Amino acid sequence: MTDSHTRTRQQETEQTEEESESLVCPECSGSLVVDDEHGETICQDCGLVVEEDSVDRGPEWRAFDSKEKDEKSRVGAPTTNMMHDKGLSTNIDWRDKDAYGNALGAKQRKKMQRLRKWNERFRTRDSKERNLKQALGEIDRMASALGLPENVRETASVIYRRALDENLLPGRSIEGVSTASVYAAARQAGVPRSLDEITEVSRVEKSEIARTYRYVVRELGLEVKPADPESYVPRFASSLGLSEEAERRARQLLQNAKEQGVHSGKSPVGLAAAAVYAAALLTNEKTTQAAVSEVADISEVTIRNRYHELLEAEQDIPVA
Repeated sequence: MTDSHTRTRQQETEQTEEESESLVCPECSGSLVVDDEHGETICQDCGLVVEEDSVDRGPEWRAFDSKEKDEKSRVGAPTTNMMHDKGLSTNIDWRDKDAYGNALGAKQRKKMQRLRKWNERFRTRDSKERNLKQALGEIDRMASALGLPENVRETASVIYRRALDENLLPGRSIEGVSTASVYAAARQAGVPRSLDEITEVSRVEKSEIARTYRYVVRELGLEVKPADPESYVPRFASSLGLSEEAERRARQLLQNAKEQGVHSGKSPVGLAAAAVYAAALLTNEKTTQAAVSEVADISEVTIRNRYHELLEAEQDIPVA
C-alpha cells in the first residue's frame, strides 16, 4: 500500500511540474498567452511562438456587442417558412419506438398517442395557425407533384404568409390562394409550370386559380415577368428523350422568333412545344406531334401553327 501510494504521489508531482512548465516560456521562463485570432501560443516577454495552428473551438463569426451576439448565435435546427411555426416547435415521431429502436409496450403506445394529440393541439393554438398549417401542407403536396425544388416551396410559403398577413384571404379559398402562390413562386424562380399543369394537381378550378393569381400578384406587388418559352424547353426535351443538340436547336429557334417578334401574344408553352418538335425534326430525331402534345399538355393544332411560324422566322430554313 505504501509503495503504490508513493508512486501515485510521484506521478501527480510529475504531472504538476509538466503543467507548470507548459505555462512558462522554455527560453526565458516568461509567461505565455494564447492568441486566438492567429491560433498561436506566444511568450509575453521575448515573443517566442511556442505553439501554432491550434484548433479554434469558438464560432466562426465575431460579435462586438450582446445584441449582435444574440442575432448571430445559431442553436438548434434552422428555421423554415415551409412550416406554420417555422420549425421551432417539437415534433413527436409517429413511430412507436424508443431511442434504441425497440418497440414500445402497449401502455407506452397509448401514452404516446395521447401526447401526439395534445402536441398537435398546442402547435395550432388559433384559427390563423390552423389556416397556415393547412395551406403549407397544400403547397408542399402540389410542389412535390409538380417536381418543384425546395426554393420554390419556400418562396410560395412566404407569398402565402404575406397574403394572410395582409388579409387577402376573406372571400377566397385556402386551396385557391395556395395554388396561386405555387404558380407565382415557380414563375419567379424561372421554373414555370403551365396553368393546365397547376390545375391538374390543384383542388380548385382553372378559372379560380387564374383569378386568384392575378389578385395576389396585384395586391402584393409581386414582380413576375412573363414566362420565357426557353424555360420550358429542358423539361420537354428531357421527357421526350431528345439530345442536347436538339435542345440547343430549339433554343435557337425561339431566340430567332423573339428577334422577329413572333412570340408576342403567343402562349409560351405552345411556342416551346413547337420549337422542341421542330428541333427534333431538324436534328433527325424521332418524335411525333402527339408525343409532344402529351408532354406539353397542348393541342396538336397549336403545335402545327406555331411550328410553321417558327420556321418562317428562321430566315435560312424554307417552310416545309
